[in-house]
Amino acid sequence: MNKLSNRTPADIECWLTDMDGVLVHENQAVPGAAELIQRWVDTSRRFLVLTNNSIYTPRDLAARLHASGLEVPEENLWTSALATAQFLKSQMPHGRAFVIGEAGLTTALHEAGFILTDQNPDYVVLGETRTYSFEAITRAIRLIGDGARFIATNPDATGPSAEGPLPATGAIAALITKATNREPYVVGKPNPMMFRSAMNRIEAHSETTAMIGDRMDTDIIAGMEAGLHTVLVFTGITQPEDIDAYPFRPDQVLGSVADLIAHI
Repeated sequence: MNKLSNRTPADIECWLTDMDGVLVHENQAVPGAAELIQRWVDTSRRFLVLTNNSIYTPRDLAARLHASGLEVPEENLWTSALATAQFLKSQMPHGRAFVIGEAGLTTALHEAGFILTDQNPDYVVLGETRTYSFEAITRAIRLIGDGARFIATNPDATGPSAEGPLPATGAIAALITKATNREPYVVGKPNPMMFRSAMNRIEAHSETTAMIGDRMDTDIIAGMEAGLHTVLVFTGITQPEDIDAYPFRPDQVLGSVADLIAHI
């Protein structure tokens, strides 16, 4: 049983929230999202906006959110790329990594003190990119075969686009796993480590932290396993009829973040 099941949003000091499906939907702000963020700012609540997407730097994401109608400072954004970089820094400071990914991941690893190289790396780090290269995937397979540790930023098999789903990190990881017989260690949701690293960033404690998400299979289960108060909203993936398919429950179920404002 979640230790916070008898608490209310008014008891929460720190908030973690997913981005897509909670604050934004198809590049438009969800009604109530801007007001919720402003309420957190006005009441000096510590908060982070989380995303499994490793493509963008916090600066890029802040600009994209601004274009959607949301003002979120860079320091309030936490990506799977940042969580991965923090994890690797704790494992092997000043390590070496061969990276398949874009600026969000390479920048995070550089800032964590890593050397990016395809020569004798300690890690192969796989993140999101819109330009997966057969050559780079082949190099990753050979490096893992030679002993490099295999890390993935997130397990998502597909990502959205205007034309339909795109293969994402999880799909490419499966290809590499098939070729190497090595499973990656995945840092992003639903690994609770993503939330623990976020809480460390804002000096939050699990007993007074909540997670808002739109997916039972990532946001809610990871929040529950990290000991957080969990809030499910229906502006993204999971819908009311889906909840009974899971053997666990969120602490709160709301239509959208607009329904949360009055309780904070």
